[in-house]
Amino acid sequence: MLRNLRHGVFGLAVLLGLFSATPPAAAAYPDRPVHWLIGFSPGGPVDIVARIMAQWLSERLGQQFIVENRTGSGGNIAAAAAINAPPDGYTLLFVAPNNAISTSLYKKLPFDFLRDTTPVASIMQLTNMLVVSNAFPPKTVKEFIDYCKANPGKISYASSGNGTSVHMSAELFKVMTKCDMLHVPYRGSAVAFPDIISNKVQLIFDNLPSAMEQVKGGNVRALGVTSPQRWPSVPDVPAIAETVPGFESVGFYGISAPKGTPPEVIETLNKAVGEALKDPKLVAKLAETGGIPKPMTPAEFGKLVADETAKWRKVVEFAGVSVD
Repeated sequence: MLRNLRHGVFGLAVLLGLFSATPPAAAAYPDRPVHWLIGFSPGGPVDIVARIMAQWLSERLGQQFIVENRTGSGGNIAAAAAINAPPDGYTLLFVAPNNAISTSLYKKLPFDFLRDTTPVASIMQLTNMLVVSNAFPPKTVKEFIDYCKANPGKISYASSGNGTSVHMSAELFKVMTKCDMLHVPYRGSAVAFPDIISNKVQLIFDNLPSAMEQVKGGNVRALGVTSPQRWPSVPDVPAIAETVPGFESVGFYGISAPKGTPPEVIETLNKAVGEALKDPKLVAKLAETGGIPKPMTPAEFGKLVADETAKWRKVVEFAGVSVD
């Protein structure tokens, strides 16, 4: 009887242990590769910055951050793919001004960017740069405006796609200067430059990273930057606002995730990006692209995107442009 009692007590202890045991901890994020979708072609400014950051995150978080180029529709193909992905932190989206602009420029988007995404982190702030073919006569912004007015409809400008800051910077310039220019959209600025260099298309208001690369290579000529003042990394290039008072188009790069992504995942990513932007080596690489690191909390970045969306809505309406 004593033996049976001992067995019963032991069995009860085991059973109670099973019910009271702490459940196994969830796997730490990330425990497999993360896919980072960008809406523009390889070799362009977004691609360059994404790969710099992806390498740092891969090394720091111990899982590969894979940059995937989903080009087309001004970055909206990549945005739609990210928004429709499982909200688990393993599909992210590279966010730039095109996402804020598209909200009002495109009339039939299958998503609402502010509603359907979760802000993760801000990476950097940057300006665009007006660069022209070396065969294009004007040497200054003033000369360019005069030439444009003397040759209405005979000048073409490239962009990295409808709804990008590259596109809308030119549209803002057109409105403020009354210049008549033809828009030629490409799937990223990298594929546009051969036509600019050959003077098939005369100019582009490109993001500073790729524009700087082409200027340094002697392939094109810089006329001005779109920031309200001269940009720190290119102090010798005038601000367009010096000739066109009030002209401004300053961009941002960051990360968003599908709506519903767990807060702990967002916190992990935001913390990692914040640490990256304190790393002197990474900051130096961003400086080479002309970018200024701009760490923010998820809430701060979300407000920035919302404010930019409202700002560009006014520009879109003022310029009278739209894309079906």
